Amino acid sequence: MAPPRTRRSAAPTGRGLPSVTAHEGQVADTPLLLDGVDALAVPVGPAAADDEELTPGAGTAEAAARYGIDLADVAERARLTGAPGEAYVLQLPRPVGSRAAALPWAGLPPRLVLVGVGDGGPVALRRAGAALARSVRGLGRVVTTIGAAPAVPSAPRERGQAPRDLVEGYLLAAYAVPTRSSRPGAAPRPAADLVLLGPDAAGLTAQLAAATTAAAATWLTRDLANEPSDVKTPAWVADTARRRAAAAGLEVRVLGPRELAAEGFGGILAVGRGSASPPRLVEVRYEPPAPAEGAPATGPVRHVVLVGKGITFDTGGISLKPRESMPPMKTDMAGAAAALAAVLAAPALGVRHRVTALLPLAENHLGAASYRPGDVVTTYGGRTIEVDNTDAEGRVVLADALAYADAVLEPDLVVDVATLTGASTVTFGRTHAALYATDDALADALRAAGEATGEAVWRMPLVEDYAAQIVSDVADVRQTARDRQHGAGAVVAALILREFTGGRPWAHLDVAGPARSTADSHEVVAGATGFGARLLLRFLVDLP
Repeated sequence: MAPPRTRRSAAPTGRGLPSVTAHEGQVADTPLLLDGVDALAVPVGPAAADDEELTPGAGTAEAAARYGIDLADVAERARLTGAPGEAYVLQLPRPVGSRAAALPWAGLPPRLVLVGVGDGGPVALRRAGAALARSVRGLGRVVTTIGAAPAVPSAPRERGQAPRDLVEGYLLAAYAVPTRSSRPGAAPRPAADLVLLGPDAAGLTAQLAAATTAAAATWLTRDLANEPSDVKTPAWVADTARRRAAAAGLEVRVLGPRELAAEGFGGILAVGRGSASPPRLVEVRYEPPAPAEGAPATGPVRHVVLVGKGITFDTGGISLKPRESMPPMKTDMAGAAAALAAVLAAPALGVRHRVTALLPLAENHLGAASYRPGDVVTTYGGRTIEVDNTDAEGRVVLADALAYADAVLEPDLVVDVATLTGASTVTFGRTHAALYATDDALADALRAAGEATGEAVWRMPLVEDYAAQIVSDVADVRQTARDRQHGAGAVVAALILREFTGGRPWAHLDVAGPARSTADSHEVVAGATGFGARLLLRFLVDLP
């Protein structure tokens, strides 16, 4: 038999991502003696309608035979159901003493992990990957047959995106918030490296690379949003963006306070002027490579502008937030982090459209120079906003960036992403982002990307009757609704943003709910979730 082949993902991993490789072979004929293999993970699905036992997945029966263990009995004793998100680790003992009998699993990995894969679909496989990652944290290397072949016999026979879904779930759940604690043991246990075992290692390479790139984008988004705000000033984010853009071969432009004033970015300056850390505007540009000579036509190259809200900390300004609302506000730049991560990953995924990310960065602080309710702010291009609530600062900085995109960048499509309104969180909780759009095709593309990545969005209406609420007597637009009891705060905020898009095809993602989580849940982690990075990437890759 030819020696097994191992393929490693070519995608850059970034901070601390475990490695993911594909190993050609099967449980029955592979030695499973790769250096440092600590566990073998195999899939189980729910019992069929006419059966009491769980459905063994790819490699599960072979593992049972190889180890000499009745895995069906183990699953029954552990009360497994085969649902996605289940993972049971069977710790196999080693013989002790010179007279101990040889055990059938001698020389094999000392742990067997039974992982529920449900119906073997994308959501189930992401959850299976996440459950596996958490169950083997702290180990060195784990081999699995999940994802390299149909997860269960009832799953579609074509593999499709199964490896990518499994690996994305694994890598996303493997994330841990960086710690600066000097207390022994404070650092989280490292995630285990993952090896996919299957019949076609070479065929998995592209999917492993795509999964690693997407997960790395989410890790970057989480890292930036989780960074404490005493470090994460607008200047720090801008410097980070500059370094990473240069490393990715992208063009970057950073505007400081003088440039912002000279070019008329009054919204960003107003929000940031109460802070000792001055604001910035970052522009990162990706130009796709020219198509190879003789390559088939693929349609027009479009220019997509991603605008991300970048409030590095939000006190609410003079309209001060309650104390309990402030700690999560270090993540109020999660939209900017997602937009930056998406454009940085565009080269690795071969995005064929032009992409520009705009990051309006400011700290909304309470200070002697803070902007005030009643002020009239002049944004880029001359349109004015009547300030009513300084804690509604996101729409003010986004207005500057959207107006600049329309006037200077001439985009074909504009997508902004922002932790914008508490009203959106009240409506959708932590599972969905609110989607507003002026273009049906754009909305459909974002919704499809959300379904493909598990970052769900729900389209909401731009209710024209509510436009009267943002009419100002002293400016072009009000910052909030005229009637404070009107409600529909997320819709009103979207209508305000629309005023600055110049009528171009535009979509707004209000991610105030799903950008943060209080607990781990499948591939979502506590703290900053990184929501939006993978959605935007899939949207850019799939855009015709």
